[in-house]
Amino acid sequence: MNKYVVGIDLGGTNVKAGIVDEATGKVVVSKSIKTNSEKGVEDTFDRIANLINELLNEKNIDKSEVKGAGLGIPGPVINFETVTFFANFPWERNLNIAKILEEKLELPVKVGNDANVITLGEAWMGAAKGYKNVLGLTLGTGIGGGIVVEGKLVEGFTGAGAEVGHIKLEADGRLCGCGQKGCWEAYSSATGIIREAVLRLRVNKNNLLWEKINRNINELEAKHIFDAAKEGDKFSEDIVDFAARYLALGIGNLLNVLNPEVIVVGGGVALAGDFLFDKVKKELSKYALSVTLEGVEIVQAKLGNDAGVVGAAALLEI
Repeated sequence: MNKYVVGIDLGGTNVKAGIVDEATGKVVVSKSIKTNSEKGVEDTFDRIANLINELLNEKNIDKSEVKGAGLGIPGPVINFETVTFFANFPWERNLNIAKILEEKLELPVKVGNDANVITLGEAWMGAAKGYKNVLGLTLGTGIGGGIVVEGKLVEGFTGAGAEVGHIKLEADGRLCGCGQKGCWEAYSSATGIIREAVLRLRVNKNNLLWEKINRNINELEAKHIFDAAKEGDKFSEDIVDFAARYLALGIGNLLNVLNPEVIVVGGGVALAGDFLFDKVKKELSKYALSVTLEGVEIVQAKLGNDAGVVGAAALLEI
């Protein structure tokens, strides 16, 4: 009888793998290794397979007790197996990663986009457990997303579904890291919020934020802005209001398209908590149809540092 699922979070720098209890979603054991993608696909996945075998042996878990392995990876994924291109790795396009790892691990494997599977994990055993229609947002350096409709993860025709950070909020607006202009993450990600603060600090340094960063613009992080705002600094609160307005605009557009039951928000910016969320909720009615706001919940993600591993494991549960 299956008792466990393997979850693998493959990042540009590190790979984190864990053994997940299928009944509870808890990570029994986990460990990280360097990705070293420059050494090639075979080398990376040989070491991942060795790592998983090591974890299974450490906990005396036989492979007959393991349902399979899920892998979250940065890039578009088709049919839970083929990665059309890799965001951070010098690997060839259209690789059937599921097949490569299955042969090395001798377990069934499913592959999903890393941002998408985090949402899937929250729907399986996290803040959205029990909901069938879920919008997941990760507010960090960029804005990542995941969409679950009637319990199924949305991949999209070419595997690029749920690239919500690149919906356009301004025609020919601010330049985004993707090379296009006006993307959501150019305004409401940590990067976008910092950019706005830098622009304002150039003309006004008479504020608590300037003191918090020791009058050194290079020290500025999004957390400084939220902390100063919470302490009553009007300058910083105006920046938070700016971010909240664009967050509400983006979320409102998605509510009108998807009509989810719950929105799960994670990432570093989400750590601002209700101070930010309350502002977003006040703005939402300007952008979302009233029917999409009826009963919808906006909640903070629960899985924390295990989100990538648990989310990858959840691929075996859909």
